[in-house]
Amino acid sequence: MDRQDKRCLVAVVVTHNRLSQLRITLGRLLDSDPAHLHAILVVDNASSDDTATWLVDQADPRLHVYRSEANLGGAGGFETGMRQAVERFDPDWILVMDDDARPEPGALAVFHAGERSKAEAWAAAVYYPDGRICDMNRPSINPFWHGDVMRRTLLGGGRDGFHLSQPHYAAEDLCDVDGASFVGLFVSRAGVARIGYPDGSLFLYGDDVLYTLGLRQAGGRILFDPAIRFEHDFSTISDGDRRFRPLWKSYYHYRNLLMVYRLCSGWLFPLVLPAAAAKWLLKVRFHSGERRVFLGYVLRALRDGVLHRKHAPHAQVLTWGKRGRARLTQLRRLGFRGDSDW
Repeated sequence: MDRQDKRCLVAVVVTHNRLSQLRITLGRLLDSDPAHLHAILVVDNASSDDTATWLVDQADPRLHVYRSEANLGGAGGFETGMRQAVERFDPDWILVMDDDARPEPGALAVFHAGERSKAEAWAAAVYYPDGRICDMNRPSINPFWHGDVMRRTLLGGGRDGFHLSQPHYAAEDLCDVDGASFVGLFVSRAGVARIGYPDGSLFLYGDDVLYTLGLRQAGGRILFDPAIRFEHDFSTISDGDRRFRPLWKSYYHYRNLLMVYRLCSGWLFPLVLPAAAAKWLLKVRFHSGERRVFLGYVLRALRDGVLHRKHAPHAQVLTWGKRGRARLTQLRRLGFRGDSDW
């Protein structure tokens, strides 16, 4: 039997100051059959709420905690968590998720019921709590690697041209994908052996897509199984006004997305860069009241993404936003009465 077809499964959950969500997620995981889930490793990213105290009080022997002294971001948390899972438990499969995401009842049983040696990683179908497909967690097919996908994208498909859509979720068939999110991603030890661990220096966003694209580029296979269902109670970007909350997350999103585009497009990246920059800069219109701050984050993201800079301390990223807001306050005190964003 191949290593990736064995079924010792360990879940890695990364959390930071979202105890209310973590309680739901751990409750869902601990409700699973021990035969389906050997252990749960929570990476507590230096939470300053009651998370640490609450975790200490939990008695389930399957629950284990790694407490980081500093906030490593989601990327750092997943890298740390996967490394710790391998060192502590030597699992055959690692299941990764955010603290606001969890398997739907029966999802782990579905995973174990299937023949999983066909791929080194499996992506679940992720939905909002109200049943809609969670857009940010839709697996993707790199159009630069697949001519038919590129044609479909250029001929009006847009984002739907290279992301899986409703027919894929409704089908019973498995689907090969190139990119997937760290919500309901099952990674085999064969996959870890091939590609290693996520890049924790990215801090937040894009680490999952870069990791899965890297796995595919290295010759690994990733399959989407619509029968494995996950729930994601996601709220960073409001569907109504298209704003990042909090705003500093926009820096990591655009910087790391530029690195994703570089990996996807290869030698065509110089053609992709201007289009991406224009699209993101135009999003300033959605950030009334903080347009100057948003623009500062996007410009820094473009600079650092192009130069492949990944090591700006998180405290510095927060400072950029504070400085931008301080400048706005100074302008208003001087009597500036135009658009309050500028």
